[in-house]
Amino acid sequence: MLEIIKQPWPWYAAGPLIGLTVPALLILGNKSFGISSSLRHVCAMCIPAKIPFFQYDWKKEMWNLFFVSGIFFGGVIAVTFLANPNPMQLNPALAKELSVYGITDFSSLVPVDLMRWDKLLTLPGFIMIVGGGFLIGFGTRYAGGCTSGHAIMGLSTLQWPSLVATICFMIGGFAMANWILPFILTL
Repeated sequence: MLEIIKQPWPWYAAGPLIGLTVPALLILGNKSFGISSSLRHVCAMCIPAKIPFFQYDWKKEMWNLFFVSGIFFGGVIAVTFLANPNPMQLNPALAKELSVYGITDFSSLVPVDLMRWDKLLTLPGFIMIVGGGFLIGFGTRYAGGCTSGHAIMGLSTLQWPSLVATICFMIGGFAMANWILPFILTL
């Protein structure tokens, strides 16, 4: 059984399991799935200032904080006890393309050549780590939710803004992967 859990699951098994969280949350407690709102709940809990955005009954959303904690601790457990010791399997064409940019070490889930502390002090590293983090935070707030909230919960409840947001996420992802990232890596 443990060997089955350690292997990557195919989309046709993992997708429906993720998708079933939507009806489960709606049926069990009329709750919406999403991760980005958790930061608002933490800020409302910890910031004593009278900022109107944080003035609401965050205790009603405590389940969401437990949910996010479960994601974090589940990740810790997976990395600690269920890690796959085999190297990442990458499409040879992608590995060849990335080698042009000096990315050759695929010994972990994230290419080591990209995500190291010393890379933060370079222009491409600063753009990707700090700039990317800012854009994700800004975009999440501007779009009224993150990709999981819009693409999983919003689409399944037939919300028009979630369809628009998901299309924009996909276009942005394609543009980043095909045009912007190669440009940043050549800086």
